[in-house]
Amino acid sequence: MLKRRDFLAGSAAALTLALAAPARAVGRLAVGQNELVIVSDGHMELPLRFVFPDIPEAELQAMLAESGMPTDGYRPDCNVTLMRSGDRLAIFDVGAGPNFLPTTGDLIANLGEAGIDPAEVTDVIFTHAHPDHLWGLLDDFDDLAFPDAAYRMARTEWDFWRADGTLEAMPEERKSFVVGAQNRMQAIEDQIELFSPGEEVFPGVEAIDTSGHTPGHVAFMIHGGAEPVMVVGDALTNAISFARPEIETGSDQDRAKGAETRVRMLDRLATDGARIVAFHLPHPGMGTAERSGAGYRFVPLG
Repeated sequence: MLKRRDFLAGSAAALTLALAAPARAVGRLAVGQNELVIVSDGHMELPLRFVFPDIPEAELQAMLAESGMPTDGYRPDCNVTLMRSGDRLAIFDVGAGPNFLPTTGDLIANLGEAGIDPAEVTDVIFTHAHPDHLWGLLDDFDDLAFPDAAYRMARTEWDFWRADGTLEAMPEERKSFVVGAQNRMQAIEDQIELFSPGEEVFPGVEAIDTSGHTPGHVAFMIHGGAEPVMVVGDALTNAISFARPEIETGSDQDRAKGAETRVRMLDRLATDGARIVAFHLPHPGMGTAERSGAGYRFVPLG
C-alpha cells in the first residue's frame, strides 16, 4: 500500500539524477491550423508495485524488459499539453505545482522556456483531479497560477471529489489527494464550467469518456485536418498499458473499468489512426497506437 511518504522518499532518492538529466521542456505538434505545445512538468518516482500490484515478480520483470521500461522503479514523465487556436490558448491539466513531489512542479518555468506567459492562458481544461494534474492550479502563495482563464472539468469528476463522503471512503494512502483536490476546487468553485462526455469543451475539442482511472476521467479528441489528436490523460500511461491493456493497474481507482477503457480506446486509436498525446509517456508523449500481436505498441512521432 503506497502512502504519500513513499512517493516523497522515492522522489528524494532520485532527485540528484533528475537535476543532472538533460532538459526536456517542450514539444510541438500541428493539428490543422492549430498548434499543440507539450511542456514538461518534470517526472515522478514511484514503486513498481504501485502501478503493477498483482503481476508475479518474474513475469513483471520480463514484461518491463521487453517493453524497454526500467526494472528498478517506475519513473513516468509528466507532459502538459497546450493548444493555440486563434487568439485563445487552452491548457489541458496544470501539473503538480509546488506541493506534491520534488521531481514535479516544473511547468511554470518550462512555459517560460516555450515563450508562454501563464497570463496568456484563456482556458484550463482538466482530464481529472489527481494531484499531478490539478495541484498546479495554485502557486506558492495559493494564488491561481492561471488567473485570467476559464476553468472546465467533467461534471462527474467534479461531483466525485467534492462529495461529502469521498474523503471517508478513500483509502488512507489517498486521503491527501481528496483534501488537495477539494482545496483547489474551492478556489475556482465560482468560475468552474462543467461538461459531459460528447460535448465540445473548446473549439474543435470533444470530451471522451475514459472513466476508470478516476470516476470522471475524460480524454479530449482534437479535430482538425486529416489527422486528429487525442489527449489521453492517464488512460494510457506506459508501454505495458499498450502491450497488455487488459491488465489491471494499481493507479486506477476502478481497476476493472480502467482496463476496459484501455482496451476500447486502443482499438479506436489503432483503427482510426489518430495521434496521441499522453501525460505520462516519455516526453513529449506524442505518437500513435499500432496493433502488435495480441496487443498494441506506442510509436513515437518523429
